[in-house]
Amino acid sequence: MSDAEPIVFRPRSAGSTEVSPTTTAGTQASSLATAFNRQELSAIMDVYGRMVARGEWRDYALDLMRDKAVFSIFRRACEVPIYRIEKNPKLARKQGAFSVIAAGGLIMKRGHDLKRVLSVLDDKLQVVRS
Repeated sequence: MSDAEPIVFRPRSAGSTEVSPTTTAGTQASSLATAFNRQELSAIMDVYGRMVARGEWRDYALDLMRDKAVFSIFRRACEVPIYRIEKNPKLARKQGAFSVIAAGGLIMKRGHDLKRVLSVLDDKLQVVRS
């Protein structure tokens, strides 16, 4: 095994005692977790960084599951998430793989383009009159 080949660990079956051999990346694509790619994480972190700088958001969590990836945003670390950014590849051909979901479960925006979906989290410019 060379240094360039990553080792992929798979859990053993419940009744099996034999150790499964390591495989190279890509051979078991269906058993791997869904994840955000570099460009998607960059777009999410841009919005997240702006809101942290404003003092509105404080913490985040990243959950990678087989069927979807979830980026949860918290106002404080001990609370429930105020927003969830989800990537669900099964919905890619229908409503779009990306969605922003509020704390109550309301889907604020859904679509194919992540940057457009994240625009719902940005505050709009307001006219200030004196």
